[in-house]
Amino acid sequence: MRIDIVTIFPEFFSVLDISLLGKAREQGLIEVVAHDLRDFTHDRHRTVDDTPYGGGAGMVMKPEPWGEALDAIVGDGASDALLVVPSPAGEPFTQATARELAQEPHLVFACGRYEGIDQRVVDHYETRMRVRPISLGDYVLNGGEVAVMAMIEAAGRLVPGVVGNPESLVEESHEDGLLEYPSYTKPPVWRDLEVPAVLRSGHHGKVAEWRHEQQLERTRRVRPELLDGRDAS
Repeated sequence: MRIDIVTIFPEFFSVLDISLLGKAREQGLIEVVAHDLRDFTHDRHRTVDDTPYGGGAGMVMKPEPWGEALDAIVGDGASDALLVVPSPAGEPFTQATARELAQEPHLVFACGRYEGIDQRVVDHYETRMRVRPISLGDYVLNGGEVAVMAMIEAAGRLVPGVVGNPESLVEESHEDGLLEYPSYTKPPVWRDLEVPAVLRSGHHGKVAEWRHEQQLERTRRVRPELLDGRDAS
């Protein structure tokens, strides 16, 4: 998988050199390149923003540097890459979205700042490639970098070979539409709190049943909307 990131803070993504994603990059499973948007400006102040047409507070990112940056990455014609634009106005980011992104051979992330990117950038590239505005949640961040980091983390770990034990990916929250069951390890008693006896029983069938019951209970208590439309049994 190839990942290109356009941002005014390329150093933000140095954290991708550590942990599992760092190892995946060393092994050649994932290639990540962060591009400085200011490198595609032509004034001495390296300006990437200007006042919005129609008035209003804040600044809007100019289309010219974005056009040059994206053309440098995908060429000046049609492209098979997927352009992801983090935006509060985008579709919600879910585990299903992460699985879809993990199957893309080339992802390009556009990290907006200020009041966002000039809409013409999205409109133009929609004529040349697939574009997905995606929202990390119902809140506003200072820029797209945090959202992009979360998306790369969520999608990157689903790329085959990144996580050592692929079975661990199957039992996580949201993979089957439910929240994950609680986990325990040694010692069996800690500060007068015991590990549930069923987990120490060695009975795999009962353990599986208990874990599923815990998933349902936790989901019902914390995220009841996830149970909408599921069989009540």
